[in-house]
Amino acid sequence: KTLQGAGPFTVFAPTDAAFAAIPADAVAKLRADKAALTKVLTFHVIAGKITAADLAKMADKDGFITAKTVSGQTLKLLAGKAVHVNVDKGDKAVANVTAADVMASNGVIHVIDKVLMP
Repeated sequence: KTLQGAGPFTVFAPTDAAFAAIPADAVAKLRADKAALTKVLTFHVIAGKITAADLAKMADKDGFITAKTVSGQTLKLLAGKAVHVNVDKGDKAVANVTAADVMASNGVIHVIDKVLMP
């Protein structure tokens, strides 16, 4: 329902291969728990239309951006020559943006290579 709204939104959308890499038992648990599934899906969405160029401008001196997702959790990004999403404490990227700035009627999509788990 969130993405059916007027937006704008920035969505970090995992590829089909990223979804296929999730263990079957984890998928079954998410399908059985609508609240948990909603939390995972909305963890990939930020309010506002943020392009790759915008991300670069928003970054601190070390290239990091912290954004609040529509699930209410924090997503950490690293912007440089590439954009990495949900960077952990060791500054290792969990997901990489493989296609940026796919424009949609209510925002922008950045395709990522992994599913982010809150």
